[in-house]
Amino acid sequence: MNQELADLLEVSQEYLAVGFFVMLRVGPIIGFMPGYGEAVVSVRVKLALGLCLTLAVLPLIEPGNLPSERSEILATVFRETVLGLFFGLGMRFFVIALQTAGSMAAQATSLAQLFAGAAAEPMPAIGHLLVVSGLALAMIIGLPVRVIEFLDMTYRAFPLGGDYDLSRLAEWASGLVSRSFALAFSMAAPFLVMSLLYNLVLGVINRAMPQLMVAFVGAPVITAGGLIFLLIFGPIMLSLWWSAFDAFLSRPGEFAR
Repeated sequence: MNQELADLLEVSQEYLAVGFFVMLRVGPIIGFMPGYGEAVVSVRVKLALGLCLTLAVLPLIEPGNLPSERSEILATVFRETVLGLFFGLGMRFFVIALQTAGSMAAQATSLAQLFAGAAAEPMPAIGHLLVVSGLALAMIIGLPVRVIEFLDMTYRAFPLGGDYDLSRLAEWASGLVSRSFALAFSMAAPFLVMSLLYNLVLGVINRAMPQLMVAFVGAPVITAGGLIFLLIFGPIMLSLWWSAFDAFLSRPGEFAR
């Protein structure tokens, strides 16, 4: 009986150590992921979700490759924390892409100051609408389950206790940033094209009729056009965003290329 308890204690200590290293990677991902990583979410909720995801991922990790030396333990703590930060920020870039697309669309349609500045993160109303809609869409489709699958893939690519080059992660992050801003520009492209055509037409009218106050005529047109474009292209923008986010969760390495 004592021998069985001793064996059970040894196994539990191993899994506690594995859980500690898993939490180092899961914690930053929870802190930056869309939805649960927002500033309005309580730290207690984030901690509880981090523990739940750690317990969900723990059976996937083999406890045989744990570091034993002090230098190896410190190096593993550093690597796991850096990996969590990289993957967490990679998910956060998609929220930033929604915010950037909303700001670009609002600036192009003269709606940048409409109801802006009242939230903790000041942005135009179009940006707020896109972010809230995108987060709701992600939760409806099952983002927490996809995050568990994403964590499984990260451990397959970067196993616990493995040795890898962090410079490649920096290259991956730079590629992800460029793809995220390209995604934001693609989502806001209809509004930018409309703004360009509007200004061209307004310029032609101003040259043809200099006495006409084109600003008073054009301001309601661009505002109404922006709202109509948001009604038409809003679902398409969210569909494009989720397709890119789903591709990142499924194949993070290929998305950043």
